[in-house]
Order: sequence, then structure tokens, then C-alpha cells
Amino acid sequence: MKKQYLDLMQFFEGYIRNYRRMNLSVAHNRSMFSKREIDYFANLGEMLGFDAFIEDSKFDKASGRSRPMDLSWWKWDERIDKENYIYLALHLERENQWDKAEETIEKLFAETKPDYIPHNVIGIQNIKSEDRIEALNSLVVTKNKAQQSNVLMIYRFYDRDLDVERVRGYHFSPNGTEEVREANCKQDEVGYWFMYFV
Repeated sequence: MKKQYLDLMQFFEGYIRNYRRMNLSVAHNRSMFSKREIDYFANLGEMLGFDAFIEDSKFDKASGRSRPMDLSWWKWDERIDKENYIYLALHLERENQWDKAEETIEKLFAETKPDYIPHNVIGIQNIKSEDRIEALNSLVVTKNKAQQSNVLMIYRFYDRDLDVERVRGYHFSPNGTEEVREANCKQDEVGYWFMYFV
């Protein structure tokens, strides 16, 4: 089956513009940020007609076992197959810990069974600094040579000079072409987080 690619940079734009609607405040811990962001994309997938699953299993050949995906979107079409999903439309991973950036990329691009190769991939990662992005993107490009997915990597890091959390979205098509968008994340006057494009 020919892969079905989504407009992931449009998803990034929606993520930025709708961030305040997640109602994340200074009182929330990092786990709540992950939960709300995953729920946002789960709801988006269902509105687009996919079946969305949180902590869905995906077989990893390297470990010989299933590892959960933070979020998956599956395409169902009983005109094509009455018993099985026809493809994995999206695999999303959301990670707060800086030291798990490579592990998150490994999960997104794990060698797996053909039915579990995602057509689209989104990774949302907090990283220690902007300096990490080049190496992480190089790993994404290398891993995606085999998988051939449509990829959106979102990196979030604190910029001490500007005293703001910076957000970068990188789009990689299977042939390696990339597009970059930049945004900032700040708190409003009552302590709720919002994002805006630079």
C-alpha cells in the first residue's frame, strides 16, 4: 500500500495556536503536560477519522517484545478489510526527560513488523539545549532512511538569554527535505502556558 502522508506542519501550527486551550499552569507537573499534549493529539486524530489509542503496543524486533507507543492512530476501512486496520497512520512519542531523547527516536523508528510501520511520526521532546538538535535530527534522518515515514520532530528547550522556553518544529519527508518553524512558550499573567510563533 502506498503511504498516506499527513500535513504535519499544519498539525504543528495547530499545536502552537491551541496550546493555551490545554489549560496547563504553573501548578501542573511534567506528567500532566505529557498527558494533555497526548490527549490533544488523540482528539485531533479522532476528529480526522482515525482510531486513536494511548499506550498501544508495537512489536520491536531488536528487543523481541512489544513496547508501548504513547499514541497511535490507525486507519479503519471495512471496504478494504473487514477484520483488520489497513495501516498505522501515526506513531507519537512525548518525552520530558532530556537524557531520553535518543531512546525516544529509537522507539519512533524501531524495526518492527510491516503492519506496524507508521506512515507518519511525531516526536515531542524536551532537550537540554539548542546544541542537541543537530545531532538528534541527524539520527532521525538516518533512522528514517529505512522507515520512510513523514516526520515531525518538536524540540522544547529553555533559553536563558531570552528567559523563555523555545519550541522548534522540524519536518522531514522520506527524501530528507526539511522545513523548520520556531515558536516560544511563556506563561500569561495568571500562570497559564501559551505558545506563539516567532
